[in-house]
Amino acid sequence: MADHLQDSYELCTQITRSEAKNFYYAFVTLPPHKRSAIYAIYAFARYCDDISDSNDTLNPSEQFVNVRKELTNSLDGNLTENPIIPALIDTINKFEIPNSYFYELIDGVEMDLTKSRFSNFQELKDYCYKVASIVGLISINIFGYKGPKANQYAIDLGIAMQLTNIMRDLKEDADRDRIYLPQDEMKQFGYKETDMLEGVMNDNFKRLMEFQVRRARSYFNSGIKLLDFLQQDAIGCTSILHNLYSRILDRIEDNGYDVFSERVSLTSVEKVTIMTKFFLISGLNKINLLNRR
Repeated sequence: MADHLQDSYELCTQITRSEAKNFYYAFVTLPPHKRSAIYAIYAFARYCDDISDSNDTLNPSEQFVNVRKELTNSLDGNLTENPIIPALIDTINKFEIPNSYFYELIDGVEMDLTKSRFSNFQELKDYCYKVASIVGLISINIFGYKGPKANQYAIDLGIAMQLTNIMRDLKEDADRDRIYLPQDEMKQFGYKETDMLEGVMNDNFKRLMEFQVRRARSYFNSGIKLLDFLQQDAIGCTSILHNLYSRILDRIEDNGYDVFSERVSLTSVEKVTIMTKFFLISGLNKINLLNRR
């Protein structure tokens, strides 16, 4: 059983290394036991994402029904043959993570099968909560935190990151006939759905995007407060994630909101620089603390 569990954690690690991109640069700062747990969470979230995003998935709605059954059975002690599940269940039990979070995550990811338009920001915010903020709430259970305020800041940071993803991926999503920006706001700024599908860059689009960036930044400003409530060994991970996604938001703005010509991303050098900056600051803080003793 121990070998089976270890194999499961190792698979989750491999999935994260291969697919996590921005997340992986933050996860490596965690202590081993928390890092392994986060890898298990990421692997499960990725498993759900692949069902909704892959064009090769057969009967995705039925597969989500099976994922829920698989999760329920596993939580009841009847592990399935899915190799990532042992690590997931071990993580849930070890860190006492509410089971409901995982069902909400599944609900959110499944929305991509049936909902490709959002009437207003409240609808979009509800979606962001289920696919991103829930992951934040799961994560702080692993990170360790103090005080109920941490929950709201984790929710806000998740929304900020998901809004950034949405802006960055407008072209990719439009190619799948998905438009996540609120319909009433597109109408407010005079930007048509056909414009989005055709990748039209005009002044109306820039004003619409300026509005979206400003809102995302307000959520980042709230989410950064989470750092004050986390255990010390998890601050680096959260800080790096905040910096990485804030920088993507800055890059979108710096590029004149042009997300159609090419996908906005950070280079490996930029990511490593953000990590190095954190480690330098962390090291200097430790030295200062030692000097005060």
